[in-house]
Parts: sequence; C-alpha cells; structure tokens
Amino acid sequence: MSTVSIDLPETTFAVLGKEQKELGREILVAAVVKWFELGRISQGKASEILGISRAEMLDVLAQYRVSAWQYSSEDLEKELSFE
Repeated sequence: MSTVSIDLPETTFAVLGKEQKELGREILVAAVVKWFELGRISQGKASEILGISRAEMLDVLAQYRVSAWQYSSEDLEKELSFE
C-alpha cells in the first residue's frame, strides 16, 4: 500500500472539528466517490480502495448523494429509445 501526504494548515482540523486521522479518511472517501462519479473507477475498485464491501459502498454513495448507477449519455439514450 502506498501513502500520499497532504499539507494542510493546522487550523483546518479545528475548523472542521476533525482529528488528523479522521480527516485523512474523509478526504480519501470524498476523492474515491468523486472518481466513481466521474466514471474513472468502478464501484468494485472504489470498494477495494476504501477496504469496504460493495454493500457498504452503496451506503457511502448514498451519503454523498451520488447515484450508484452511472450512465453515459449514450447509455441513457439507448435505455430511453423505444426502437
């Protein structure tokens, strides 16, 4: 496993009311959810990165109000066509 460091002002933790470890996890979750939302990673890969089950990933996506079903405009057009 690799480690990534982010430099944040000390005041960040107080403003957000988070401990360093807790904030680090929150940043990781937010990044993974965004990558999934953008279609850069699959739901399975997102679960793997976060070390959680697919069912737990669905809960995380719901907390961030991100649909678990990601469709491209082409996919959506196919689904909605009546041909």
